[in-house]
Amino acid sequence: MRYAKRGRLRFTSHRDISRAVERAVRRAGIPVAYSAGFSPHPKISYAGAAPTGVASEAEYLEIGVTTPCDPQQVKRDLDESLPPGLDVLDVVEAAPGALADRLEVSEWEVRLPGADRELAEVAVEKFLAAGTVEVERLTKKGPRRFDAREAVLRLTALSAPDSQGSEGTDRTAAQVGGQSCVILRMVVRHMTPAVRPDDVLTGLRLVADFAPPVPPEVTRLAQGPLDARTGALADPLDLDRETTRGGEAGPAGEHVAG
Repeated sequence: MRYAKRGRLRFTSHRDISRAVERAVRRAGIPVAYSAGFSPHPKISYAGAAPTGVASEAEYLEIGVTTPCDPQQVKRDLDESLPPGLDVLDVVEAAPGALADRLEVSEWEVRLPGADRELAEVAVEKFLAAGTVEVERLTKKGPRRFDAREAVLRLTALSAPDSQGSEGTDRTAAQVGGQSCVILRMVVRHMTPAVRPDDVLTGLRLVADFAPPVPPEVTRLAQGPLDARTGALADPLDLDRETTRGGEAGPAGEHVAG
């Protein structure tokens, strides 16, 4: 299942989201499977959850069920049972294999209200030109230093739209409530330790002394496998759709499911 975390729900912790999903599953009457043992738990697993404070259009989870279910019915019933801001976007029957293994990269949008566009562009150029950009983050085990540059496949300060606001035009400087807003787009590979958008912003500050005047507004736009030929993100649920349909006919009647 792909779901979105929007609005004020971006400040909800992962633990609270998992509790909300479990309650919604019960209210929706989904025949969820439970683990064995002294304290059974519903078989709901999450893959690549976004950090607290970050909005997302591409969060993923898997629900184990005891009987076959219609994915579209599950989508409708579960979406109606979840609070506003947790929105179910897509449900498919899972194919064999681990969903988490398909989530190789994430695409992020970072809105920086009040930031200077030219300074942002210079900082992006310096960051991309650097061989390594070491940043430090406080973890449960204490401070940890790692390279934030290696994981970043693309980082762009997008061009401003024309006065007509052409549909599909990328933006760098936009007006938000009368205030200028720089918008960064980045594609980041999933690595250990994970490189998050705030780590990239720390890197921009280190290489070019660029720091937004107010906290950024971060949204994950997509996550999934990376197409090696095009560099684009693919839908991680496509494999499930193809497998449950029995695959597509290939050359000379060959059956493929990938």
